[in-house]
Amino acid sequence: MADNLFQRFENGSLSAGARKKNIASTPWNPHKEFPGVFLKNVVTGEDTGGLLSCHLVRIDPGAKIGLHLHSDSIELHEVIEGSGVCVTEDGEISYAPGCVAVLARNASHEVRAGAEGLYLFAKFVAVTT
Repeated sequence: MADNLFQRFENGSLSAGARKKNIASTPWNPHKEFPGVFLKNVVTGEDTGGLLSCHLVRIDPGAKIGLHLHSDSIELHEVIEGSGVCVTEDGEISYAPGCVAVLARNASHEVRAGAEGLYLFAKFVAVTT
Protein backbone atom coordinates (compact mmCIF):
# COMPACT_ATOMS: atom_id res chain seq x y z
CA MET A 1 0.00 0.00 0.00
CA ALA A 2 1.49 3.35 -1.00
CA ASP A 3 1.67 6.26 1.43
CA ASN A 4 -1.99 7.27 1.53
CA LEU A 5 -4.50 8.87 3.83
CA PHE A 6 -5.52 5.59 5.47
CA GLN A 7 -1.88 4.84 6.26
CA ARG A 8 -1.59 8.25 7.90
CA PHE A 9 -4.55 7.43 10.16
CA GLU A 10 -3.28 3.97 11.07
CA ASN A 11 0.08 5.48 12.07
CA GLY A 12 -1.39 8.62 13.65
CA SER A 13 -2.12 9.65 17.20
CA LEU A 14 -5.14 10.16 19.44
CA SER A 15 -5.54 12.92 21.99
CA ALA A 16 -8.30 12.56 24.57
CA GLY A 17 -7.86 15.26 27.18
CA ALA A 18 -4.51 14.61 28.84
CA ARG A 19 -4.43 11.07 27.44
CA LYS A 20 -2.31 10.50 24.33
CA LYS A 21 -2.25 7.30 22.28
CA ASN A 22 0.03 6.22 19.46
CA ILE A 23 -2.36 4.54 17.03
CA ALA A 24 0.54 2.79 15.26
CA SER A 25 1.11 0.71 18.41
CA THR A 26 -2.53 -0.45 18.43
CA PRO A 27 -2.71 -3.93 16.85
CA TRP A 28 -4.83 -4.96 13.88
CA ASN A 29 -7.29 -7.66 14.92
CA PRO A 30 -9.07 -10.04 12.56
CA HIS A 31 -12.85 -9.69 12.76
CA LYS A 32 -14.33 -12.54 14.82
CA GLU A 33 -17.03 -13.37 12.25
CA PHE A 34 -15.95 -12.06 8.86
CA PRO A 35 -12.78 -13.36 7.16
CA GLY A 36 -10.72 -10.75 5.34
CA VAL A 37 -11.90 -7.97 7.70
CA PHE A 38 -9.49 -6.37 10.18
CA LEU A 39 -10.07 -3.79 12.93
CA LYS A 40 -7.81 -1.35 14.73
CA ASN A 41 -9.64 -0.17 17.85
CA VAL A 42 -8.73 3.50 18.15
CA VAL A 43 -11.31 4.42 20.83
CA THR A 44 -13.16 1.72 22.74
CA GLY A 45 -16.36 1.81 24.75
CA GLU A 46 -14.19 1.33 27.83
CA ASP A 47 -12.47 4.65 27.01
CA THR A 48 -15.80 6.54 26.87
CA GLY A 49 -18.10 4.85 29.37
CA GLY A 50 -19.78 2.98 26.52
CA LEU A 51 -20.84 6.12 24.67
CA LEU A 52 -18.50 6.07 21.66
CA SER A 53 -16.12 3.73 19.87
CA CYS A 54 -14.00 4.40 16.78
CA HIS A 55 -12.29 1.81 14.60
CA LEU A 56 -10.14 1.74 11.51
CA VAL A 57 -11.53 -1.01 9.30
CA ARG A 58 -9.58 -2.74 6.54
CA ILE A 59 -11.53 -5.06 4.23
CA ASP A 60 -9.55 -7.19 1.79
CA PRO A 61 -10.46 -7.10 -1.92
CA GLY A 62 -13.67 -9.06 -2.47
CA ALA A 63 -14.25 -9.63 1.27
CA LYS A 64 -17.28 -8.37 3.17
CA ILE A 65 -18.78 -7.56 6.52
CA GLY A 66 -21.88 -9.73 6.31
CA LEU A 67 -25.43 -8.66 7.02
CA HIS A 68 -25.81 -7.40 10.59
CA LEU A 69 -27.26 -4.58 12.68
CA HIS A 70 -26.46 -2.65 15.84
CA SER A 71 -29.31 -2.54 18.31
CA ASP A 72 -27.72 -0.04 20.68
CA SER A 73 -25.84 2.41 18.47
CA ILE A 74 -25.81 4.61 15.39
CA GLU A 75 -22.92 3.83 13.04
CA LEU A 76 -21.01 6.32 10.92
CA HIS A 77 -18.77 5.17 8.05
CA GLU A 78 -16.18 7.50 6.55
CA VAL A 79 -14.58 5.98 3.45
CA ILE A 80 -10.88 6.82 3.36
CA GLU A 81 -9.50 4.63 0.56
CA GLY A 82 -10.60 1.89 -1.85
CA SER A 83 -14.08 1.14 -3.09
CA GLY A 84 -17.12 -0.97 -2.39
CA VAL A 85 -20.79 -0.83 -1.49
CA CYS A 86 -22.89 -0.77 1.63
CA VAL A 87 -26.11 -2.69 1.11
CA THR A 88 -28.97 -1.43 3.29
CA GLU A 89 -32.71 -1.97 3.50
CA ASP A 90 -33.06 1.26 1.50
CA GLY A 91 -30.67 0.23 -1.29
CA GLU A 92 -26.96 0.34 -2.08
CA ILE A 93 -24.57 3.12 -1.12
CA SER A 94 -21.55 3.34 -3.39
CA TYR A 95 -18.42 3.59 -1.25
CA ALA A 96 -15.50 5.66 -2.55
CA PRO A 97 -13.10 8.05 -0.79
CA GLY A 98 -14.99 10.98 0.69
CA CYS A 99 -18.28 9.09 1.11
CA VAL A 100 -19.86 9.33 4.56
CA ALA A 101 -22.78 7.09 5.51
CA VAL A 102 -24.96 7.18 8.62
CA LEU A 103 -26.54 3.85 9.55
CA ALA A 104 -29.45 4.13 11.96
CA ARG A 105 -29.91 1.98 15.01
CA ASN A 106 -31.29 -1.45 14.04
CA ALA A 107 -30.60 -0.81 10.32
CA SER A 108 -29.49 -4.06 8.67
CA HIS A 109 -26.47 -3.56 6.45
CA GLU A 110 -23.64 -5.37 4.70
CA VAL A 111 -20.36 -3.83 3.49
CA ARG A 112 -18.63 -5.33 0.44
CA ALA A 113 -15.14 -4.34 -0.66
CA GLY A 114 -14.30 -3.81 -4.32
CA ALA A 115 -11.22 -5.00 -6.22
CA GLU A 116 -8.95 -2.49 -4.41
CA GLY A 117 -10.15 -3.36 -0.93
CA LEU A 118 -11.92 -0.87 1.32
CA TYR A 119 -10.62 1.29 4.15
CA LEU A 120 -13.08 2.90 6.56
CA PHE A 121 -13.13 4.91 9.74
CA ALA A 122 -16.17 3.51 11.57
CA LYS A 123 -17.68 5.23 14.59
CA PHE A 124 -20.39 3.95 16.89
CA VAL A 125 -22.42 6.33 19.05
CA ALA A 126 -24.55 4.77 21.78
CA VAL A 127 -28.28 5.37 21.70
CA THR A 128 -29.41 5.65 25.28
CA THR A 129 -33.17 5.97 24.85
